Amino acid sequence: MLEVETNHKIILLYYREGLSQRKIAKQLNIHRLTVHHRLAEYEQFKSSPLSDQDKPSSLLNQYLRTGSFYNSTNRSKRRLNEEVLEVINKCLEENRFKRLDGRSKQQLKNIDILEKLHKLGHQLSYSTLCDHISKTTRIAKEAFIRQQYGPGSCCEFDWGEVKLYINDKLCRYYLSVFTSANSNYRFALLFQHQDSLAFKEAHICFFEHVGGVYHQMVYDNMRVAISRFVGRTEKIPTAGLLELSRWYQYQWRFCNAAKGNEKGHVERSVEYIRRKTFAFKDHFENLQQAQVYLQSRLSELNERTLTGQQQSPYAGLELERIGLYSYPGCMESFSGENLKVDKYSTICFATNHYSVPDHLTGKMLFAKVYSQWIKIYDSDHVVCCHERIYSKHGWQIDIEHYLNTLRQKPGAAAGSVALKQAPTWVQSIYQDHYRQNPRAFIELLQYRQQHNISSKELGDCIALLARQFPSNVNNEHIIALLGNQVVQEPEIAEHDAIALRSMENLLELAEMMNNYATTGLNITR
Repeated sequence: MLEVETNHKIILLYYREGLSQRKIAKQLNIHRLTVHHRLAEYEQFKSSPLSDQDKPSSLLNQYLRTGSFYNSTNRSKRRLNEEVLEVINKCLEENRFKRLDGRSKQQLKNIDILEKLHKLGHQLSYSTLCDHISKTTRIAKEAFIRQQYGPGSCCEFDWGEVKLYINDKLCRYYLSVFTSANSNYRFALLFQHQDSLAFKEAHICFFEHVGGVYHQMVYDNMRVAISRFVGRTEKIPTAGLLELSRWYQYQWRFCNAAKGNEKGHVERSVEYIRRKTFAFKDHFENLQQAQVYLQSRLSELNERTLTGQQQSPYAGLELERIGLYSYPGCMESFSGENLKVDKYSTICFATNHYSVPDHLTGKMLFAKVYSQWIKIYDSDHVVCCHERIYSKHGWQIDIEHYLNTLRQKPGAAAGSVALKQAPTWVQSIYQDHYRQNPRAFIELLQYRQQHNISSKELGDCIALLARQFPSNVNNEHIIALLGNQVVQEPEIAEHDAIALRSMENLLELAEMMNNYATTGLNITR
């Protein structure tokens, strides 16, 4: 297109100053025929009747908007010949077959087709290729119908993936995201697996958080919600979804395949929460710390007023609660398993071993498996509780479950998995004071277990003795020092003289023991 300013100068020099076309061409340093064509175009547009201004497609309006231009509509693409078109059409046909047999991600893109043409010796530009393909494969764009939702009527759910550094190790977690269609209120939790237990626990926490139940929950074709397909449209829900629906009494709706727009609120929320939360911080000491950080960020995001909205999502949820179904209480979500205790006094679930007290070896126990925990029962009594392992062939061992066995086999303590997985303070006590006497070490742990002595009390006691007797910390000193604690005297009836006299004797004996222990410490100093 000739520059608008140059075209304007041609008209002014010719009609206002009366210069000839040759002088105008010489003055503007352009070809004389160009001046001739521009003046002819101007005369043509000027001759159009003024009434044509009401028609957007009139020549007069077109000239006033754009000025002179080159007409290239009839120009042929010289390099887009029959041989090149044959190669392009063959590539497009191959792409069509790949889409039909499930290889859509292996299709040739336009840049790949261009590379193939260049290898065959055809010099074609990328813009020409894209223009031809877009014209030959043009598909009518889909129109969408805007929806309006009442308070508490609909909520959407979806999964997202996020990678975090937990204790300096890169781990993959799954983000369960809820978004209210009415208020756009967002809620999310992190899980290690995208399974039925995590699916149910996410809903339980969400309904408890909002204090009510939405009338309808919307899901895509996720495996934790759909067990199987019947025909092209009918979908059978999973047992987990049926349990949730029976307890909380809500309806569900499944999206059509490849129709993410049918739950567009949560589709956007997954990306939004992941970016606004973990793009700023992705290093944590443990999963619990990451969960706390996620909830704090969600609180901040829900209090922001979004563009085009008159209130924040948090304020919208407060108004929306009037439309929610009443909250029926918390539903317990677990899978039950009957498991046998093996010779290592462990039960095995999903290739991972969890320890139980050694007196239960050989028995059948019932285990409640949650998304993050596994709780083990003997009849109706809780035996122990372990954090779930999501690796393969892992061992979760508690040394206190093996104290009876280790007392009979003290030599096995040094190389045991139980000691290696024991808390750091237990390993330090063993390494610093009991490596040569493992039996006494086991007896000390039994004494702590029987008398419910906290780890802090035992650690402080051993630290005090280690400063006084660096090479002679033993159970007698520890028990004596732990026994010198202030004990509240029990109430005794005044008429019980024998009991009163017995209590006086015990107090005198305790005072003598205290004096003896104090004298021994002073002599050592």
